[in-house]
Amino acid sequence: MNTADTAHNAAIAGTAAIADTTAAPRATATAPRARRVALVAAAAVLAGLALPATAGADTARDPGDADPAPARYTHQILNWQPCATQPALDCATMAAPRDWHHPGVGADLTIAVSRHRATDPAKRKGTLLMAAGGPGGTGLLRPAGLAKAAPAVSAAYDIVGFDQRGVGQSTKAVCQTPAEFQEFLAGDYRDQSPAAIDRVIANSKKLAASCQERSGDLIPYLNTEQTAHDIDLFRSLLGERKLSYYGPSYATMIGAYYGTLFPHRVERMVLDSNIGFDGTWEKFQLGQPMSFQRRFDEDFVPWLAARDATYHWGSTPEQVRAHWEQRRAALHDSPIVEGSLTIGPNQLDNLAISAIYSASHFPDLAGLLTTLDNWQTADATTRTAAATAFNSYLSPEFLAEFFAVTCSDTPWTKDLDTWVKRGAENTARLPLVGSRTLAFGAVCASWPVAPAPRVKVTGAHLPTTLMLNSVHDPATYYEAALGAHRALRGSRLVTVTGNGDHGQYPGADSCVTDVVERYLLADEAPARDLTCASPQTS
Repeated sequence: MNTADTAHNAAIAGTAAIADTTAAPRATATAPRARRVALVAAAAVLAGLALPATAGADTARDPGDADPAPARYTHQILNWQPCATQPALDCATMAAPRDWHHPGVGADLTIAVSRHRATDPAKRKGTLLMAAGGPGGTGLLRPAGLAKAAPAVSAAYDIVGFDQRGVGQSTKAVCQTPAEFQEFLAGDYRDQSPAAIDRVIANSKKLAASCQERSGDLIPYLNTEQTAHDIDLFRSLLGERKLSYYGPSYATMIGAYYGTLFPHRVERMVLDSNIGFDGTWEKFQLGQPMSFQRRFDEDFVPWLAARDATYHWGSTPEQVRAHWEQRRAALHDSPIVEGSLTIGPNQLDNLAISAIYSASHFPDLAGLLTTLDNWQTADATTRTAAATAFNSYLSPEFLAEFFAVTCSDTPWTKDLDTWVKRGAENTARLPLVGSRTLAFGAVCASWPVAPAPRVKVTGAHLPTTLMLNSVHDPATYYEAALGAHRALRGSRLVTVTGNGDHGQYPGADSCVTDVVERYLLADEAPARDLTCASPQTS
């Protein structure tokens, strides 16, 4: 429902072991190269297609590919220059069709791309593309972080990234002003009075209408299917016959769509913390109130109770939960105003939602809760830092992309009465995220764009795909990962137990690191699903 997929860079301390020791044999992720080439050539002949004359020339396609890109796009030259804010990377831009299904209609989009060259050219295996989560996250500078955190991978791969259409340095969508964004997240989503419900629905309708008014010529083309085509254009311009892929969070859906549309362009694929890409966004998001509440109640609350001597929020989970409700009620009655920011009950919820993505953020959340209890006596520096933390959740730019993608990728229930009922039920049972069910659901119920072409993920023609997921992940919950795993036939799922972090690689968990890097560097896919036992620490 929101993103914090940069948490995958956080260290995961403690011991870890592979529970399934049968993963060690050399089970290759792809067929031998000579056999692959022969099969591709034979299939191309049978299909009446000519193989591309060069590695980057998309004058033809492999079986299973979507339609090839028009030549005026594939003949672009990427003008690589050092990135302005990250000199370790090179940056460039490429032009892409507004609508890949009608590439001659409408103005082109600009897609910002980046590259980190393999540090050991003698060991180079190819190009590893990574995408950002969200939807709404920016990915342009992420190759630098992965290169630093995974030096063995950066030695063997050119790591490339991009800002997907709609965000960052690429052509951006505009929906809300900062003031409208604050209003959308204002108040108390738990309030079930008729006036409060009417206000939430009005704000959601306004957001959808603003997107249409300010970016109506763009938002129909901000979806995962169009982004998959952008990726293949990027591959072509890099001169690569195939790509390897790493994607966390929403980027697992991007990878699954790309692999479905362009299976013969995939060398290796790692999907980390998985969206339920086997179903609809509506179904997936309706599962998130459960998983965020589980993470909060079963991981963070006991953690905080065990540290009452430090944070003074209660020595038992029951006391901590009572303290939370007391503090939230106080903010409902008397919100804290700090500059242009109002800290009310929704902001308290948002802070927790953001922090529990990674256990490494538990101390930060606990410290901010203590500051709230002592706001009047806290010094100005402490209050300013706290206000900054409360004000860092999402952004108007993030929500523009988030709703453009989630509301149009797959169909949504349009009946607002249904969303009022669902909102009341989730608020009563699973309030942390469930209380905003109506606000977010009503945006997509009011969305002005018809659903994008549906992509059914099957895993057909793909090499073995490696999937990672922790059992208590709040955002990409394990139950959805199981469904995605079943849909992506031939995939291998690494279940991380004793851990609820969102994003498992790269990190300090030696079990996960070993599995991923044997796959990426030695072409050794696990023979079957396996478990990494990683005790949660922070």
